[in-house]
Amino acid sequence: MRAIHIKLGRDLWRLRAQVLTIAMVVAIGVGGFVGLFSVHASLLAARDHFYTGHRLADVFVTLKRAPLTLRERIADIPGVAEVKTGLAFDARLDLGDPGPPVTGRFVALDLAQVQRGQQGLNALRLREGRWPEAGTTLEALVSEAFAKARGLKPGDRAQAVLNGRLQTVHVVGLAISPEYVFASGGAAPDERSFGIWWTDARRLGELLDLQGAFNQAALRLDAGASTDAVITALDRLLEPYGSLGAVARADQLSARVVDDELDQLRVMGTVLPAIFLAVAMFILNGVLARQVATQRPQIAALKALGYDDAAIGGHYLQFALVVAALGVLGGLVLSAVIGRLMLGLYEPVFRFDALAYRTSLAVVGVSGVFTLLAAALGTWTAIRAVVRLRPAQAMLPPAPPHYRRTLLERLAGRRVRAALLLVLRDVEHRPWRTAFTVGGVAMAMALQISGAFWLDAIAHIVDVQFRQVQPGDVVLHFEPPANAMVLSELRRLPGVLQAEGYRSESVRLHHGARWKDAGLSGLPAGARLQRVVDDPRGAVELPDEGIVLSQLLARALDARAGDTVTLAFRTGHRRQVDLPVVGVVHTLMGQQAFMRLGTLQRIARDGHGVSEAVLQVEPGERQAFWAAVKAAPAVRAVFDKRSVQQTFDERTQHNMGAFSAILTLFAVAMAVGITYNAARIALSERAWDLASLRVLGMTRAEVSVLLLGQLAVELLLALPLGLLAGRALAGLLMHLMSSDNIDFPVIIATSTYAWAALIVLAAGAASALLVRRHIDRLDLVAVLKVRE
Repeated sequence: MRAIHIKLGRDLWRLRAQVLTIAMVVAIGVGGFVGLFSVHASLLAARDHFYTGHRLADVFVTLKRAPLTLRERIADIPGVAEVKTGLAFDARLDLGDPGPPVTGRFVALDLAQVQRGQQGLNALRLREGRWPEAGTTLEALVSEAFAKARGLKPGDRAQAVLNGRLQTVHVVGLAISPEYVFASGGAAPDERSFGIWWTDARRLGELLDLQGAFNQAALRLDAGASTDAVITALDRLLEPYGSLGAVARADQLSARVVDDELDQLRVMGTVLPAIFLAVAMFILNGVLARQVATQRPQIAALKALGYDDAAIGGHYLQFALVVAALGVLGGLVLSAVIGRLMLGLYEPVFRFDALAYRTSLAVVGVSGVFTLLAAALGTWTAIRAVVRLRPAQAMLPPAPPHYRRTLLERLAGRRVRAALLLVLRDVEHRPWRTAFTVGGVAMAMALQISGAFWLDAIAHIVDVQFRQVQPGDVVLHFEPPANAMVLSELRRLPGVLQAEGYRSESVRLHHGARWKDAGLSGLPAGARLQRVVDDPRGAVELPDEGIVLSQLLARALDARAGDTVTLAFRTGHRRQVDLPVVGVVHTLMGQQAFMRLGTLQRIARDGHGVSEAVLQVEPGERQAFWAAVKAAPAVRAVFDKRSVQQTFDERTQHNMGAFSAILTLFAVAMAVGITYNAARIALSERAWDLASLRVLGMTRAEVSVLLLGQLAVELLLALPLGLLAGRALAGLLMHLMSSDNIDFPVIIATSTYAWAALIVLAAGAASALLVRRHIDRLDLVAVLKVRE
C-alpha cells in the first residue's frame, strides 16, 4: 500500500466526526431524492397499471338524458374507438346511524358484461364480497374508501331515496374503480360523506324512469386522435340533450386530483434534496480547504518524495469521494425508510389495484453520479491550492494575513471589549467562510420553515373555507330546484336557527377566443350563511348587476373588471347572455363565478327556484334535525360541514404532520452538521492562537468565548436571512405546486418562524458544547510545536 493511501485512511479517521456529519447531510439529500422520487415512480407506475388494466376512458361526458340509439352516432365521431354509456344518479343515503345522511352516487353496472368478464371501459376490481345479482332486492357494490370510512361490509343495508322513492340497498361487496380513485360530489373529495354504489343497470333504469336512456358516457380514442376535436364534436352532438360539457381524462375530477398529488410529490423530491446536497458541498469544500492549510509541510514532503501534483490532488479528491460515497450509502438506506413511510401515508389515499415500493436504478444512479460530481466540484478550490504549492513554499508556514482595522472596529471605537473585537475581526477577515456558514444555517432554517408552514396554510384554508365562506352548518341540495317557499318549511325543522336559499348552475363562459366551463353561484342580498370571500380582504357583497369572477377563472379567460363575457347555461333553456365583469375576487380554490340570486333567476328565465339551502342548526338539536331531514324526500344530497371538516383535519394533520416532522429532523441534522463543522474548522485554524492565549494566562472559558463567539455571531447573522429564505422557499414551492384549480397564499405563522429560530439556536448550542470539549482537551505543548 502506498504511503499516500495510508495517509488517506489516517485523515479520515482523525476527522471522523466531521466526516460523519458531512456524510449525514449528504445522506439526507440522497435519501430524500431517492426516497421521494421512488415513491413518485411507484405511485406513477401503479396509477398507469391501474388505468391501463381497468381501461380508464379518455373522454367523459355527463348529460340530462339521451336515448341509447344515440350511442351509434357517438361511435361514428372520427377518432372514437369505443363508447360506454350508462346511468349515474346522486341520492341521499341513510346508513342507520343517528348522524347526518350521506350522499351516494348510484352507477349502473351491466351484469351481463360482468358475467362474461367483459366490463368494457372503467372496469371495476372486486376487493371483497361478490358481484351484485339481478332480482327483486337491490344489491350494490360500494367504493372501498367510503365503505372503510363508514365501517360498511358485505351484508349491511342502507336506505336510499331514488327518484323520490325510498329503497333498501343491500351491500354485497366492495370495489375500486379507475374513474373514482378520488370520489367527490363536486367539492373536495370526502370518503366519509360521499361514496359510489354500483348496482344492476336494468333495475337502476327502472327506478329512475330512464329505461332505454343514458345520462353519462365514456369514450376511448384511437391512437393519435385529437382529443379537442372529439370533445368539440361530442358537445355539438349532445348539446340538445342537456350535456354539461365533455372533459378529457386530465380534467376529470379524480384523475386531476391524482395528477396534482403526484406533481406535488415530484416537486418536493427535487427542490429540498438539492438544497441538502448543495449545503453538503459547501461544508466539504471548507473541510478540504482547511486540510490543505494545515498539511502544508506534509504536502511539501510528498512532493519532495516524488509525488506529482496529480497524485496529491487525487488524494484530496479521494477524500471527498469517500465522504460522498458514505453519504450515498447512508442515503440509500435512509431512502428505503423515507420511501416506505411516505408510501404508507399515500396507500389509504390512492386505492390503486396494487401499490408496492420500487427503487429505480436510474434514480439511484442519477443521485450517486450527481453527489460524486458535486463532491468533486466542491473540492476544486482545495485541489487548485495543492497544485499551486511548490515544495519550498509549502515547507514554510503560511504568511500571516494582512490585518487592518475592520469596519466594525472603526464603528465601535474603544467602547467594545477586546474579546468581542477579536470575534468581530475574525468574522470580517474571513468573509467567504463566514458566508458559507451563515448561508448554510439560513438554508437549514428555510427547510424547517418550508416543512412546517404547510400546517399554517392548512389552518388558514380551514378558517377561510369552513368559517368565512360558509358560516352555515348544513347544505341541503334539491333536484330539481325547489320553490323558494321551501325555506319557510326548513325554518320549522327542529333546531334550525336560520335558512338561506342559493342557486348553482353549470355554465360556459366566453371571453374573446377563450372559453371555460365553470360553476355559477347565485347568492341572495345580505347572505350570511354562505358568502363570497376575497382573501385577504374578507367577505364581499355582490353588486346588483353583472358577474364576479374568481381570480383563477379570470386568469383562464384573460378577463378583468370592466370586460364583457358571454355566459351560456349548460342546462334548462341553455340561454346565452352578455354580462359585464364587475369584480375579480381571490378565492383559494376552484374556477367559479358569482352573481346576485335575483339576477341569476332573471336571466335564466325559468322561475325563482333554489338548488341549495344553507342552514344554521342548534348544536343540541342536531339528532332531531337529522331525523327530520332523513324523512324529507325532496332533499337529494346533504353536506354536513362538521363531518367534512373533521375528515379534512384528520387527513391533513396526519399526512402533513408526518411530512413536517421529517423535514424538521432533517433541518436539525443539517444545522448540527453545519455549525459543528464550522466550529471545528475554526478550532483547527486558530488552535495555535488559542494555545498561546492559554499559555499567557487566559482561562478555558475565556478562550472558548473567543472561538464560540464567532459561531454565535454567525448564527445571529443567519437568523434574519433564514427567515427571508424560508418565506422565499415556501413561495417557490407553492408556485411550483400551483394549478388551474388551486391558488393558495403563502401563510407562515409567527410561531413557525420562532420554532425554526429556536431549533437552529439549539443546534448551535449543541455543536458549541461538543467543540468546547475539544478546547478543554487542547494539548498546549503539541499545538505550539506545530507552528515551530
